[in-house]
Amino acid sequence: MKFVSLLLAFLVVIPCLNGEELPPNLVVFLSDDMGRAESSVYGSKEVLTPTMDMLASNGMVFDEAYVASPSCCPNRFSLLTGLMPARHGAHPNHSQVKEGTEFLFPLLKAKGYTIASFGKVAHGAREFEGLDFNSKSPRNMSVAVREWFASNEVREPICLLVGDRRPHVPWVEESTYDPSQISLPDYLVDTPETRDHWARYLTDITGMDEEMGRIHKIAQKEFGENFLFLFTSDHGGQWPRGKWNLYETGVQIPLIVSWPGHVANGVRTDAMVSWVDLVPTLIDLAGGEIPFDIDGKPFTGVLRGEARVHRDRIFTTHTGDGVMNIFPIRSVRIGKYKYIENLRPDGYFTNHSDRLRKDGAGAFWDSWDEVAKLDPMAAAIIRNYYTRDPLELFDLEADPMEYDNLARNSEYRDVMAQMKKELTEWTESQGDELLPHKEPYLLTEPIPDLRK
Repeated sequence: MKFVSLLLAFLVVIPCLNGEELPPNLVVFLSDDMGRAESSVYGSKEVLTPTMDMLASNGMVFDEAYVASPSCCPNRFSLLTGLMPARHGAHPNHSQVKEGTEFLFPLLKAKGYTIASFGKVAHGAREFEGLDFNSKSPRNMSVAVREWFASNEVREPICLLVGDRRPHVPWVEESTYDPSQISLPDYLVDTPETRDHWARYLTDITGMDEEMGRIHKIAQKEFGENFLFLFTSDHGGQWPRGKWNLYETGVQIPLIVSWPGHVANGVRTDAMVSWVDLVPTLIDLAGGEIPFDIDGKPFTGVLRGEARVHRDRIFTTHTGDGVMNIFPIRSVRIGKYKYIENLRPDGYFTNHSDRLRKDGAGAFWDSWDEVAKLDPMAAAIIRNYYTRDPLELFDLEADPMEYDNLARNSEYRDVMAQMKKELTEWTESQGDELLPHKEPYLLTEPIPDLRK
């Protein structure tokens, strides 16, 4: 009797057909503009993310996951193509890929997968090859997903993609967190307005987590145990040092993968992976062939516990966002060192947040300016936000928040030379012209006030 029970349990965990293991159903849930540190899984003692906690206890947490670029358009196109931004062409935000760029989801369709996409998965209004949008609304996706399953008789395997807009601005008006009780990162100026907006930001993260929980329950109902569930965010939050920055708070993101019977429970890995690797990994799990000429490569071995290392270096890029942010940056991380080249340090780093200062987004900036009139620390935070050194080097073990720029220290001359060589060789191989998409706002002149 005990043997029969064990056999049945094994069959539930590893579904088979005619002696062959069935391809897994795939569920990908994307958050929008969520910083990695703003979750209990990655160390927050305040924000509630119970679905992330559940996934972490039932799967694998990646501690070294990175985006290709810290803004929606270039990074989501990297997801869809497996290419870094210079190669797919949509380097600035709100742009389009080069003509002839190939997308990856047709490779899943070729393996018999039904693709169902809900909410914000890609970026932009047009359709994308191989990606069927069943609902583009990035709100209440679980309702649309339930309706889709109820009204469609689709055969497995299924790839279900769900993109929540939260915590993208504008943040929710009513907060579930007490602004006076929360703690702020030390790169923010502590004002009542900052606290109010940070509490609203955390509230949206918890709301996103709740919606992810509803999606996970739907997947359990429809697929039983035969599904992989992957959660990640497209880059850091819309805060200083987050979105549009190549600091860790902008490019290092949450990534959790749960897959009963295949991925061990409650494990963490420091294998470095990039967003260009995500869909190649799904294709590999589905038994498809990965194009040899893309930047992404599957980390299936890491998921199965067969490998502890995936990449030995991570490259990230940023060019700009329309007229709001024009500040091209490139970076490479190797081991404990992170090297950044700010390609136009003669220009201001600026973006939607500090320029539009809207409620539920960057309205706290006015309070910063007032405090900075009397507080040198606040003034320094603002100054370091708008201006950057041409070159930056950080020891992430000793200085995880990247405050101490070692590029100014002659003792690191050899490290700088090696990191610069690595980054130069990579950008050349990418065909990266290292140019801004528009002329930057020069430090010699005031930034145009868009609120007038």
